[in-house]
Order: sequence, then C-alpha cells, then structure tokens
Amino acid sequence: MRGLTGRAGVGPEPSGARGTFQAVSTAVAGLSALALLVSACGTGGTGARDEGPADASSVAGTPAAPSPSPSDTPRPVDAVRLVKDDPKVSATVKRGLKPCVADEYPVDVSYGKLTGNSADDIVINVLTCGDAVGLGAYVYRERGDRYENVFAAEEPPVYAEIDRGDLVVTKQVYERGDPVSNPSGEDVITYRWSGSRFAKAFSTRNEYSKAVGGGTAAPSEPEPEPAN
Repeated sequence: MRGLTGRAGVGPEPSGARGTFQAVSTAVAGLSALALLVSACGTGGTGARDEGPADASSVAGTPAAPSPSPSDTPRPVDAVRLVKDDPKVSATVKRGLKPCVADEYPVDVSYGKLTGNSADDIVINVLTCGDAVGLGAYVYRERGDRYENVFAAEEPPVYAEIDRGDLVVTKQVYERGDPVSNPSGEDVITYRWSGSRFAKAFSTRNEYSKAVGGGTAAPSEPEPEPAN
C-alpha cells in the first residue's frame, strides 16, 4: 500500500523536477520585479509621463510676460475757472458762462494729444443752457505749472473737437431768416499744430436741405358728404 501511496505523489520528488521548478520560480520573480519597477516609473511622480507638458514660463531662457501698465489718466482741471481767468476769452463769453442748474455749467471738456506735448491738451466748448449753442471754443496747452490758451474761436455757433490728433472746428452757417434750430449749412475746418500755433489744413462746406424737416404739410381735402 505504501508503494501505491508513493506513486500517487506523496513520496519525494525526483531531482530533475525540483530543478525545473526552481528555474521557473526564479523567472517569475524576475518578471514581478520588472513589473514593479515599470509601475514605479509611471506613477511615482518623478517621471516625465505624469508631469504633463512643460509650462512656457518655466522654460529656461523664456522671460515672463510683463504685467500691463495702467493707462495714463489726464489730470482734471477746473474748466470754468480756466476760462473765466483767461484774459484771451471775450467778456461776452464770460458773461454767458453761467450755471444752468445748481452748480452745473454748460461746458464740454475733452482731453487729448494735439500739440505734441507730453501732457494732454484740453479742448473747452462754452455753450448756452437752453439750446446748447456754442459761444466759444478754446484749446489749452500745459506749460510748466499753468495752461496757455493756444486757440480760440468765438463766432457762434461754434464747436471744437479732437479727431485723430487734429483740431476740427465746426461753424454753423445761417442765412437771413434761419431759426437757431435750422441753419442753412456748416463749415468744418481742420487745424494742425505747426510747432507754435494751429494752422488751417483744409475745410469743408456742408449745405443742408430745406425740404427735409422744415417744410409745411399741404392742407388735406375735405371728404365728400355721403349721398342720401
């Protein structure tokens, strides 16, 4: 009975089978170690795979993008005081420069580059309160600690604006009998700084149609009475 039990696998192994088993075990152990090494490279946090693409600012030799600089803000001025203290402004315009409501004065103020100065130039339009007719248009240029009047137009109605570095002055043209609200046309004059003063560059005349907006409607004909 023992012999049957030994042949069934309970007895000692042959020497050749033992060597083959040890070789297989060694190979499996080697493969397991290699698998662990590969896994560590992929998930350990130090490999290139889990870092992702390099950030542009971290690349050697690439400077960081400069932060945007704040936009230049013009220094506000007291336009009313500037006009009233200006000896070049006519007494007529100064008398008309009165507050419309409370302390609100009818002045339009624009800041921009007109004379090539490092500081912004100032364009001031003095208007009437009721119908906003331009009484005078002025340009002031900073000079040291004060502002200098370098342009004045006081033939109402007049209005001055800054257009791409040019001074554009609009003067409405009235013919005899024209109401204030309906002029016959306008002259648009463009001035450019010549180094010491504004010089006229060119002008345009625009004539308005009298048939639009100012015509009188024709009387309507009476409707015929219905027949009995």
